[in-house]
Amino acid sequence: MPVTSKKRRHAEAVDGILLLNKPSGMTSNRALQVVKRLLNAKKAGHTGSLDPAATGMLPLCFGEATKVCAYLLEADKTYRVTAKLGEATDTGDADGTRTGDAAVPDLTTDEWDAILQEFVGASTQIPPMYSALKKDGKRLYELARKGETVERQPRPIRIDEIRLLEQAGSRLVFRVSCSKGTYVRTLVEDIARRAGTVAHTARLHRETVGAFRSEDMLDLESLEAAAVADAAALRERLLPADVALQGMAAVAIDAAAGSKFSGGQAVAAGAPGIQGLVRVYGRNQQFLGVGEVAEDGRLAPRRVFLTQEKTP
Repeated sequence: MPVTSKKRRHAEAVDGILLLNKPSGMTSNRALQVVKRLLNAKKAGHTGSLDPAATGMLPLCFGEATKVCAYLLEADKTYRVTAKLGEATDTGDADGTRTGDAAVPDLTTDEWDAILQEFVGASTQIPPMYSALKKDGKRLYELARKGETVERQPRPIRIDEIRLLEQAGSRLVFRVSCSKGTYVRTLVEDIARRAGTVAHTARLHRETVGAFRSEDMLDLESLEAAAVADAAALRERLLPADVALQGMAAVAIDAAAGSKFSGGQAVAAGAPGIQGLVRVYGRNQQFLGVGEVAEDGRLAPRRVFLTQEKTP
C-alpha cells in the first residue's frame, strides 16, 4: 500500500506587519520563516537583522507590506544594552571567544554618565569584523572566522540619547537611541576604551524601530498558541503597512487622481508646501502607496500598494 503524505497547505495572500519580540538564539531569517509558516503567508521579509543572541523588536512584513522594508531600514532604533566590563571577546558579544581582560575602573555613577554623554551626537564608527558587511564580495564575518582582519572604512552614525540605567561592578546597563547602521557592540567597546578598560555586549534588546511601539510586540510562544487557536484572528493583529511610514507627510487625492496614481501616472498633489516622499491616500482613506512631490507640485508614484479600500 503506498504511503500517503500529509497534504500541504497552499500559501495565502497575507498583508501587514507583525512586530516580533525575537527570542535569543534564533537568526532573524529563521524567525521570519517560522512566523511566515504560522500565518501561511505567500510573501514575507524582515527589516534589518538582529544578531542571533539579541532579542527584541523585529518587524516582519507580509505581502504588500514587504514594500515598506526599504524605508524601515532607514529608521532609528532604541536598544537596552547590558555590557560586561573587564572582558573582551573576538565578536564583541557573549557568543565570542574571550580575548582579553582589564581592571574595571572605580568610577561613580556621575562619572560613568559623563562618559556616556560624550558619545551623543554625530560621529563615525568602524564596523566590527564580525558583521555582515562585504569586502570584495565576502562577508566580513566569513573572513573573521578564518582569522583574517581587513581595513574597514569609518561610517557616519548618530547617537540621539544615551541613558545610564545601572552600574554595579562589571555590569553596565544603558538605553541608547541611535541611527541606522550603528553597531552597539562597537559602541560598548568604545565606551569601555574611553573608561580605560575593555568590555563586550552581554545582552542586547531592541525596544523600538522607528515609530513602532514596544507594547505592540508579540513573542513567538504567543504567536504559536494563537495560530493553533484561531489563525484568522492572528492575521487580524497585523498592523497596516502605512503604520511604518508615519514619519512621512500624508497627501489625500480624489478618486480620479487615485486611479491614475495606482496606474503609475504622476498627478497633481494639491498639497502646497509639501515636497519629497509622502504617504498617499485615496477615496475612503485607502492607502495607495508612497509618492514623491516635486517642486512643481506634481506627485509621482514611487511605491504603489494594492490594498483593499476601507469601507466608509
